[in-house]
Amino acid sequence: MRIVVALGGNAILKRGDRGTIAQQRAAVREACEELAVLAAGNELVVTHGNGPQVGRLMLQDEAMPDALPRFPLDVHVAETQGQLGYLIQQELSAALVRARDPRPVVTLVTQVVVDAGDPGFIRPTKPVGPHLSKKGAAEYRARGVPIAEVPGGGWRRVVASPEPVAIVEAGTIRALADAGAVPIAAGGGGVPVVRDGSGVRGVAAVIDKDLTAAVLARAVGADALLIVTDVDAVYRKFGTDDAEPISMLRAADARAGVEDGTFARGSMAEKVLAAAAAAEAGMRAVITSLGRGREALAGEAGTRVVLDEEIS
Repeated sequence: MRIVVALGGNAILKRGDRGTIAQQRAAVREACEELAVLAAGNELVVTHGNGPQVGRLMLQDEAMPDALPRFPLDVHVAETQGQLGYLIQQELSAALVRARDPRPVVTLVTQVVVDAGDPGFIRPTKPVGPHLSKKGAAEYRARGVPIAEVPGGGWRRVVASPEPVAIVEAGTIRALADAGAVPIAAGGGGVPVVRDGSGVRGVAAVIDKDLTAAVLARAVGADALLIVTDVDAVYRKFGTDDAEPISMLRAADARAGVEDGTFARGSMAEKVLAAAAAAEAGMRAVITSLGRGREALAGEAGTRVVLDEEIS
């Protein structure tokens, strides 16, 4: 089975960590041990988030505005693809060797086409950077920087997040997977680009990595999309005393839940939308926590998003 695995930010940086390379490497090592287990008998394509890391680069830009030139957001996305891909590539290669399943692991800086007229450019929704206090959020707002309250408490800076349309390097990624390699691709949702004449040009945005993962899964002919997050399943009334895990969710209900606010934007909404898109494309689509991937793919854990006819 060919599986696209979308690693959430918690697989790279634990909440509360300062974000040192040692901390990120430790988190990545833990995630890669689980990926090596999942790889047994399967083909993997790996993608990952970058919200904390790209937000940190933006903070570094702000810290010394007169000393160093600021870089555009698409360049920061490319930087984090290289940084995080490097860590995952090293740790996953080592984990596969320990599992006696050595195979090439390759990081590819990946460009993802978006529509220049996407409304996401007008209404920023993608959280980046660290969680902010009420005071910190107020300071950003005073400077005209978009801020949003996020599930779980606190505020974060938000940036434009257009929907992915196509992956520029799709053929290369698929060829790597066909050749037996494990591609690490479209990290952070991919470098956002728009078509420009015979080529493409970067734009200031961060694409949601789960929505891109669904596009990636179709592009590489995946059998399954596994979205790894920091909760074991999708929940109704998440964060309340009445929270209830959902073992199976209809694609239509997933989309309706995003529309009515059941699944929050910038949190679970994009995950259920990505899973719905994968299910509609004929793939197995599951959402769960790190370490429960095999169980979730077997229908024994997490949330599986399905078409109506799959529910008897």
